[in-house]
Formats: sequence, structure tokens, C-alpha cells
Amino acid sequence: MPRPNRFRDVLRVGPVQVGTYYDGRGRDKHTAACTAPRCGFSADYHSRSAAELAARTHRCTA
Repeated sequence: MPRPNRFRDVLRVGPVQVGTYYDGRGRDKHTAACTAPRCGFSADYHSRSAAELAARTHRCTA
């Protein structure tokens, strides 16, 4: 049974949270996800800097 994603190094930039986790193959992956109601923005990135840039430049459409 696969383990759930366990985020580490979580950073909050406005309504967007950036977190790092290990994928199924043990590699680092980075996610940026907006926590605003009805926004729905989330994306995975290969580098932490790309995820943080997405968090800083994200504008909610809701």
C-alpha cells in the first residue's frame, strides 16, 4: 500500500502553499497549491525555485 504524500519545507506565500515531497521513485518534487476557496490552482515542479515563483506570481481567478 503506497504511503500518502508527506510534505516538508512548507512555505506560505499569500494564499499559496509550496511544499516538497518525495515521489513514488524517491525523487524530490515540489508543489504549489492555492488554498483560496474555489480557486483550484495547483501544480508540480521539478525545482523549488519554480514552485516559489509560481506562488509569488499566482493571481486567483475566483
